[in-house]
Amino acid sequence: MNPAELSATLLAIVTGVLERRGSSEKPTIADVPLERPRNRDHGDWTSNIAMKLAKPVGANPRELAGEIAEELGKAEGVASVDVAGPGFINITLDAAAAGAIAKTIVDAGPEYGRGDLYEGVTINLEFVSANPTGPIHIGGTRWAAVGDSLARIFSAEGGIVTREYYFNDHGAQIDRFARSLLASYLGEPAPEDGYGGVYISDIAARVINDYPGDLSTIPTREEVQEVFRSVGVELMFGDIRASLHEFGVDFDVYFHENELHESGAVDRAVARLRELGHIYEADGATWLRTTSFGDDKDRVVIKSDGEAAYISGDLAYYLNKRERGFERNIILLGADHHGYVQRLMAMTAAFGDTPYVNLEIIIGQLVNLVRDGEPLRMSKRAGTVVTMEDLVEVVGVDAARYSLVRSSTDTQVDIDLDVLTKRTNDNPVFYVQYAHARTSAVARNAAASGVDRSVFDASLLTHETESILLGSLAEFPRIVRQAAELREPHRIARYAEELAGYYHRWYDACRVTPLGEEEVTDVHRTRLWLNDATGTVLRNGLALLGVGAPERM
Repeated sequence: MNPAELSATLLAIVTGVLERRGSSEKPTIADVPLERPRNRDHGDWTSNIAMKLAKPVGANPRELAGEIAEELGKAEGVASVDVAGPGFINITLDAAAAGAIAKTIVDAGPEYGRGDLYEGVTINLEFVSANPTGPIHIGGTRWAAVGDSLARIFSAEGGIVTREYYFNDHGAQIDRFARSLLASYLGEPAPEDGYGGVYISDIAARVINDYPGDLSTIPTREEVQEVFRSVGVELMFGDIRASLHEFGVDFDVYFHENELHESGAVDRAVARLRELGHIYEADGATWLRTTSFGDDKDRVVIKSDGEAAYISGDLAYYLNKRERGFERNIILLGADHHGYVQRLMAMTAAFGDTPYVNLEIIIGQLVNLVRDGEPLRMSKRAGTVVTMEDLVEVVGVDAARYSLVRSSTDTQVDIDLDVLTKRTNDNPVFYVQYAHARTSAVARNAAASGVDRSVFDASLLTHETESILLGSLAEFPRIVRQAAELREPHRIARYAEELAGYYHRWYDACRVTPLGEEEVTDVHRTRLWLNDATGTVLRNGLALLGVGAPERM
């Protein structure tokens, strides 16, 4: 009996109990929670459904739990049901029912763990969006790993996901970049507010090489700077795209900020908000009345000199996404954007949408790289940037992605490069990948020993380590759903590490291949199903993180 079947059984019993009590409550499958108890002595599954329904039904929760438990105890595959505390229902499955999940997983293959939380929902996921003024630094690299993993998780839950990169090719930072390139070309010091470092010299040299004409014949400094702007930005952005691709991250849409200002999108957004009554004029400027929607002050959209304020691009871009049909728009931003959330939520409400539903902002914390016990410092303007390429060169793509995803985005991450280069259990990505490689090795050895999957008898999976491993495998769909619902891909990484630990302990205790002249039995064959089920779940989990599942290490 898998968790879905147990939930359905529990729902049918709860519905019957409520009907007999004359209750009008109509619970759905979503109302029937099942959790793995922390203490294994409390059974395989626990539910607080009686406590949830007691008040609307007008019943004592423990008494209601007793009625449900009595019926559930008669269900096929259920060994025992106990009521604990104020009304928790603790369920123990018989060995055959608990073990059936192994065959379910192997039969499902890559589909195991997928759900329907966002079935058919269009989701625009915007992440990285680093300014094209330098290579992707370590903070942007974290968002590349987290954003791509979220996209995979949303898709696994049925979402129709578009990965989008907002290409900031408009504004003061591009001017500084162009002036920095020009200064390098002319042999001048970098501008005080510009960018320095080897990468600036490299880009400047490539601009000179790619420009079809002779830069020395261009009459004015401003015109030469414009060449460095247009060609340099394209070269830098090409490098960024190439780095992301090597990191396993490709975007469906690269949206240029310039489009918003050149296509009239800003004017259309202002016109829409004016129709809705949220735009007014004051002090020669055009304002959005965001205080009506919880912001601490109204925001200037068009300055008194006619220039568009920064928020004007946000208005136009959000409206553009909604017009493209995206129901949910999720943006991943760095730690320095905390003060930005309130005005964006006010903007969402001003358009008549629902904040935190039609638009969500996820703020990430800093990443610190540590080597030899010392932090690595960086500054893009000084040219001392720890880049995506630097990290990948040291630890590889898999270790880089895994280490950046395995912690909650709202916590600062310290990544010890010395640990990530070790092939030991201290290295979490090695630990999980090694578990998967071990499942593959066991399967190869089983085939060589004549053990196949011609028989599956779940009642034979009775060892304590098998019960724990099966319980963990059954949890995977719930973990994926939680990761999607809470926007927390680190849950999958931590789950994978826990599962790897259970598998290693099972491997030490239970043999899939016979020893010496021992005959192959149905126990061996059934254990091969469990081994392969574990490999499937580890593989599926790593795939959601964009990390490889090697068969040999």
